[in-house]
Amino acid sequence: MKGKRYSEEQIIGILRENEAGMPAQDVIRKHGIASGTFYRWKSKYGGMEVSDAKRLRELERENAKLKRLLAETLLDKTVLEDVLGKKW
Repeated sequence: MKGKRYSEEQIIGILRENEAGMPAQDVIRKHGIASGTFYRWKSKYGGMEVSDAKRLRELERENAKLKRLLAETLLDKTVLEDVLGKKW
């Protein structure tokens, strides 16, 4: 079953309702989300502003790109070591 997709702005708005004093169970029921989802969002986005969340997303993308580049470089290095290590 495919769930709803919330933007970071919407997630932060939902968490702000809880921070403003609305009990977590009421927020969960109002927005139709699972309690696990709510607490995962709270651990990831708790206390953030919208601009912070956008910056976090950009950093996650950059980190993934750097990890791919590192993996490719290590693979190239391993291949070169194998080629140079063989006797001709």
